Amino acid sequence: MRLIRSLLHLLWMGVTVIPWALVVVLAAPFVSRDSVYKMCAAWLTLSVNSGTRLLGIHNRVSGMENLPTEKTSPAILLVKHQSTWETFSMVALMPHPLAFVFKRELLYIPFFGWAMSRMDMIHIDRSQRAQAFTKVVEQGRRLLSRGTWVIMFPEGTRIARGQKGHYKTGGTRLAIETGAPVIPVAVTSAKCWPRKAFIKTPGVVDISIGKPIPSAGRKPEELMREVENWIEAEMRRLDPEAYR
Repeated sequence: MRLIRSLLHLLWMGVTVIPWALVVVLAAPFVSRDSVYKMCAAWLTLSVNSGTRLLGIHNRVSGMENLPTEKTSPAILLVKHQSTWETFSMVALMPHPLAFVFKRELLYIPFFGWAMSRMDMIHIDRSQRAQAFTKVVEQGRRLLSRGTWVIMFPEGTRIARGQKGHYKTGGTRLAIETGAPVIPVAVTSAKCWPRKAFIKTPGVVDISIGKPIPSAGRKPEELMREVENWIEAEMRRLDPEAYR
């Protein structure tokens, strides 16, 4: 049954992404960036809803009260990364538009990448590290000033359930440069959608949002250690079976 449900969800994603991406690409020159984001967010929200209906994956969210409430309040979300699920869910859940920091190669993915290229995101060339971070700061400052939150995965890639990657300081460096607080987020998506797995398992994904951590007067390494400690402790609380 899980195989059939996973096949149906993959089919739904494949069938809907093509017309959605074409509409975004064709409409982008004639509408605002905000409208493009709303169009993309609508498809991502539908994808989460389809995951609930077809795969039986449900989000259980805690800590929404920790999010800033002002319309232009800046925030940098630093999120545990275990699967594709949280990249869709964070857009569906957050009250502010999000700008992902991601490698430029993703823009070359047919349809999905083409639509992403029309959004106001931060895509970087990893082969040019110094220039890449300068671009992140410039674009991050502009986006944060208009109420768009920046989201980054500090481990850089999807991490297997029960494992911990190397937490890189790019997110905390950006926070210190822009004066924005960082908000740690723990996600247990690998319980249902394991890394590189085709067959998904019905169940509950916990998404826990921590309190904002001010960045003023902090050092990137010190601030990231605080983020890492909170996320990893929260992961052990939410998914103790994975860390026995």
